[in-house]
Amino acid sequence: MSFFKKLKEKFQSNPSDENVSTKYKEGLQKTRKSFSERVNDLVARYRSVDEDFFEDLEEILIAADVGVSTVMDLIDELKMEVKRRNIKDTNEVKQVISEKLVEIYHGEEDEEVAELNLQEDDVTVVLFVGVNGVGKTTTIGKLAHQLQEDGKKVLLAAGDTFRAGAIEQLNEWGNRVGVDTIKHSEGSDPSAVIYDGIQAARSRKADVLLCDTAGRLQNKVNLMNELSKVKRVIEREVPNGPHEVLLVLDATTGQNALSQAKTFADATDVSGIALTKLDGTAKGGIVLAIRNELGIPVKYVGLGERVEDLQTFDPQAFVYGLFADMMDEE
Repeated sequence: MSFFKKLKEKFQSNPSDENVSTKYKEGLQKTRKSFSERVNDLVARYRSVDEDFFEDLEEILIAADVGVSTVMDLIDELKMEVKRRNIKDTNEVKQVISEKLVEIYHGEEDEEVAELNLQEDDVTVVLFVGVNGVGKTTTIGKLAHQLQEDGKKVLLAAGDTFRAGAIEQLNEWGNRVGVDTIKHSEGSDPSAVIYDGIQAARSRKADVLLCDTAGRLQNKVNLMNELSKVKRVIEREVPNGPHEVLLVLDATTGQNALSQAKTFADATDVSGIALTKLDGTAKGGIVLAIRNELGIPVKYVGLGERVEDLQTFDPQAFVYGLFADMMDEE
């Protein structure tokens, strides 16, 4: 059975899987349209798989923001696989591309989706980091809603005391999804807010504390120092905390998101990425670049505006969403 047929069967045989695949299919529409159309056009133009074919494919992948070093690795592997399977027909290369994209993301087919590191016997502290404007507060609100739906008691801590309106924005999200927000006044010490958040979470027997942080201070050094201080407070108060440091990135910024990821990964122990606005870009390949070049798992993706459109990242569903049009041709 072909790789496409296996993926198609997986996502069409089970109602919950089909629901996930539909969200990815809709959310990746812009990337898929750009990517699939260009790959189909490439396949139509070439009768055989030669060096020129691979050069044009390289350009398509770079345009989708897969990342230059990731593209080079991918092209090398494709060449080897095409040679190994003795593939002559360009149509067959489409399947190999999709297989390799899944492999880049997670080697084994049965590897589990990267879940949130939830604690059984203590409050789980999740620290959110990222520059302003990437959708950090919205992501916190949507995740709070999701965790509540899963039966968890959630608290928010408004640790971004620097940006005007940030505290009110988080509080508004809390009200919207029915979660309390621990907050101080604007300009107060973020570490003190997070400390109070931890005490409140324990006294109210909350399962999860979601902590917002500043995305900009006077300069990068100040910002990173502030984040380190917040992290130290959490480490002192909660064993093994923070249990997750989620870096929120805006998919529409493409390679800029990758450089932000490198900066934050150098300063804090980022354990996962939440990639917002994936539905608003044709550069969805950035997911693969982040994984391949930084080795940090993407844990959540934003596939729309609605509160339920924040999805746990599923690499196979991602590839399905990317190649759905080609699979329909099968």
